[in-house]
Amino acid sequence: MKQEQPNNPLHGLTLEKILSRLVEHYGWDGLAYRIRVNCFKNDPSIKSSLKFLRKTPWAREKVESLYLSSFD
Repeated sequence: MKQEQPNNPLHGLTLEKILSRLVEHYGWDGLAYRIRVNCFKNDPSIKSSLKFLRKTPWAREKVESLYLSSFD
């Protein structure tokens, strides 16, 4: 059973939606400048970046933090 998270600003957003919006806003180069990970620098794609971010908690936290500071 899913719990409601009214105080979580990311509630209801998938990692794919978050990443897509950041890429749309900053572009891959801008994203790579703000979060220094190779999946944003070398031949970037949503699919490969999602695979990396799902396996790497610290990078996912940086992406979520950038999203919150950019759009909240």
